[in-house]
Amino acid sequence: MSFVHESRLSDSPFLETVTRGYTVGSGSVIRPAETNWHMVFVKYQGISQAIVTGPLTTSGVVSFTEGAEILWVKFKLGTFIPLLPSRTRLNGEMLLPDASSKSFWLNGSAWQYPDAEDIETFVARLVRDQLLVQDPLVDAALQGETQELSARTLRHRFLQATGMSHNHIRQIRRAQQAAALLAQGNSILDTMDVLGYYDQPHLTRALKQWIGRTPAELWQRDAIAHAVSTVEK
Repeated sequence: MSFVHESRLSDSPFLETVTRGYTVGSGSVIRPAETNWHMVFVKYQGISQAIVTGPLTTSGVVSFTEGAEILWVKFKLGTFIPLLPSRTRLNGEMLLPDASSKSFWLNGSAWQYPDAEDIETFVARLVRDQLLVQDPLVDAALQGETQELSARTLRHRFLQATGMSHNHIRQIRRAQQAAALLAQGNSILDTMDVLGYYDQPHLTRALKQWIGRTPAELWQRDAIAHAVSTVEK
């Protein structure tokens, strides 16, 4: 399976990245755990679909079909759709019903399928209609800026916005940082030391659970990719 795509950062305070591309093969790939909500717009054989994807509590497998055009919107952490309680969206997706060949239903209204150029306008409309909201406390807590709040308040706000606890998200983010360090060529021992994993089995368990690969697999894969890139140059 191959997914040809390009991603960009967004200037919307509610969006992290916008990715568009298409599949040139069919198959399955390992995908990591995900703390953020997404909306995915897929066009396949002339038929469009809108999908809401909630946070993913662990790594897993995702399948693709050849010939699909995909617009993938990743919301910023703490941004969510109140109509769809976070706990009910964990590890799942919801297909929004078609209103026409060019639109879908959401909260009783027909919404035209957006494209990559007008996605910020689409998101602004969702925010204006209060269909998309953001709790800034979630990111602030992860930055250590909410010491005055009780553990009970933090737990409630995190579960409301993400469906996951503060600690769960911190573990996923630490594993993401470890994967990034390994991808940059850092050794397994250095990665353990920087991020506070107490031994290699601890790091291995975390990466297998949250990223879907072992440290050795991540390091070897990126070392091979770097070697290929060097040869091509």
